[in-house]
Amino acid sequence: MAQPTTAHPGLLDRAERRRTPLTELYRRLHRHPELGLRLPRTQQVVLDALRPLGLELRTGTTSTAVVARLPGRGEAPPVLLRADMDALPLTERTGLPYASQVDGVMHACGHDAHTAMLVEAALLIADTRPGPPGDVILMFQPGEEGHDGCRTVLADGLLDGAFAASRAYALHQLPALPSGTVATRPGSLLAGADRLTVTIRGSGGHVALPHLGADPVPVLCAVVLAVQQMVTRQFDVFDPVVVTVNRLDAGTSGAGIIPDTATAEGTIRTFSDPVRSRVAEALTTVATGVATAHGCTAEVRIDPGYPPTVNDPAEARWARDAIAGVLGADRVHELPTPVPASEDFAYLLHRMPGAMLLLGTRPAAGPVAPVHSAGMRLDEAALTAGVAALAALALTPRGAAAGPRSRGTGPPALTAAPPTEQRGVGERREEEP
Repeated sequence: MAQPTTAHPGLLDRAERRRTPLTELYRRLHRHPELGLRLPRTQQVVLDALRPLGLELRTGTTSTAVVARLPGRGEAPPVLLRADMDALPLTERTGLPYASQVDGVMHACGHDAHTAMLVEAALLIADTRPGPPGDVILMFQPGEEGHDGCRTVLADGLLDGAFAASRAYALHQLPALPSGTVATRPGSLLAGADRLTVTIRGSGGHVALPHLGADPVPVLCAVVLAVQQMVTRQFDVFDPVVVTVNRLDAGTSGAGIIPDTATAEGTIRTFSDPVRSRVAEALTTVATGVATAHGCTAEVRIDPGYPPTVNDPAEARWARDAIAGVLGADRVHELPTPVPASEDFAYLLHRMPGAMLLLGTRPAAGPVAPVHSAGMRLDEAALTAGVAALAALALTPRGAAAGPRSRGTGPPALTAAPPTEQRGVGERREEEP
């Protein structure tokens, strides 16, 4: 294994020495998950854990967010480290001894791990000499799972004034990647996720006399097929679009009635803001054209979800090299393609340059369940690598991401259950965040 080289070469060893309190904090959060924007118990756990550091703190007014400022030793531009805290409306089926004690609620995306790692990273950064070159802003946000938690932090002004940052980083665990590895890529990392509804309006009648009306059902079917052709013929395969229709609704069973309306629902996944705008226009054009050709009308509604998560290329490469300095170059990789999940960290990357990175947490044994599933488990042994990685992002001086550069090649292949269209991270649906 390549030896890490950094201005703080002992970060990983020091994180390992605190494995017990890290694990205890992670399990405590896992047992008591909370949903949405109001996480009073989780907020108190974070506040209690940070209290010994004596940091300047801000808390949200429209959410239970916590933002802390850890002073740096110099005048380098402040860096922000973010963790999300909320869980999902799932009944846990992992069989873990520390499984959720809250009926119908589970940490199935690893936000409990994110919170525990950032708390421990804060303790590690504060105990390191020399300290960070500039201030470190620690952002603990609720509501990532479809509740616009990141935007509540911004709207509450928690990142204004003395808490303003110049760069932002986040680490998201992923059981599909080998445990203890870190992966990212310059440019698009995660998809934007929007909700699509197409309603076709015709004129109903008797099923035996369809020629006397305008049946919206076959027209809707034609629209669904036309949309797939539109995707493959109007958009660059290297800036992809995924439109999936997963629900059709029309008519009354057994009534012999042609309905007046038929509706399709689905999701739109895009990886860049320009394509995200174009696909909305193209969907309206296709649906309207097909409907008009058959004597019907079409209404296309797109409910915006999270935008694409697009890493600043220079920041992604710098972060990769800084982390390679503490973990070793053989544990840090560049993903060859984006992941079609979505994340509200994208809003921070619209505000400032930065990067999201993925921490591999594949369990050493047993099944590998994807995020957002009731069986998702992670390898706790990987969490110390995440702590050291976050600390490295705060402690490494700009332009001094020392050490063996990662090779830029992709990590070992994802397992058979990566978090693709399986309830993408942060997808905005009430019943499926």
